[in-house]
Amino acid sequence: MKTALALVVLVIGSVVFHLLSPWWWTPIATNWVFMDNMISLTFWITGFVYVVILLFVAYCVYKFRYREGRVAAYEPENNKLETWLTVLTSLGVAALLAPGLVVWFQFVTVPEDATEVEVVGQQWSWSFRLPGADGKLGTADNRLISDDNILGINPEDPYGQDDIVIDGDDLHLAVGQPVKMLLRSVDVLHNFYVPEFRAKMDMVPGMITYYWMEPTRVGTYDVLCAELCGTGHAYMRGTVLIDTDEDYALWISEQTTFAEMSTYQKIELTNLGDP
Repeated sequence: MKTALALVVLVIGSVVFHLLSPWWWTPIATNWVFMDNMISLTFWITGFVYVVILLFVAYCVYKFRYREGRVAAYEPENNKLETWLTVLTSLGVAALLAPGLVVWFQFVTVPEDATEVEVVGQQWSWSFRLPGADGKLGTADNRLISDDNILGINPEDPYGQDDIVIDGDDLHLAVGQPVKMLLRSVDVLHNFYVPEFRAKMDMVPGMITYYWMEPTRVGTYDVLCAELCGTGHAYMRGTVLIDTDEDYALWISEQTTFAEMSTYQKIELTNLGDP
């Protein structure tokens, strides 16, 4: 009796804690409200199964509790019961997977008017690259990374000369502008994650992963690494600012291109070589 009652209290407590929990999502700042809807649907499905199973267990514990003279019935097989359990379990798994597959398809189907932005992760900092006036990012290769070329941009690619390089500073994006996030790692696994964006993706060495989003709310948001990447993992932080079109245009005009950085570096090296 006490065990059955404890199970019922556990169910009630779990439901109340979920409904009144202070730990909830941060306000969303992109178009990915589908993520919130999918998580809510998952909670409803798994929560319903959780409640039904625990209440059923509580019923069984109470209904079939020990009584003197009661003998358990031996039934090694029940094809009808096994069939129902298989069908219901399959439907439950399909209900959990189907929304995720639909959202994933949307997540990686990039609109034609999306602007490309590259995110480069390395222990333990973030760097960014945006297209210049030509609207295209140049090619890059980790093997080209050096002190003079921190992102490994191909100096022979004309599209890369006007690329804007952001190293050790904040990333700015324009509100209402779809963005394709190209994710590249220099060393180990990282994960570019901004909680308010509801979008994240592993950054795998040797691969370019991507997703797209559309910022919908002006503000300042923290960038986190959501993949354990070494002893400095907790300190791998950054900032993304979502600007109005006017503020974004002003910020872009103040940035340095890859060609300008190369020129400055050549001048510095020449000055160092002067007697």
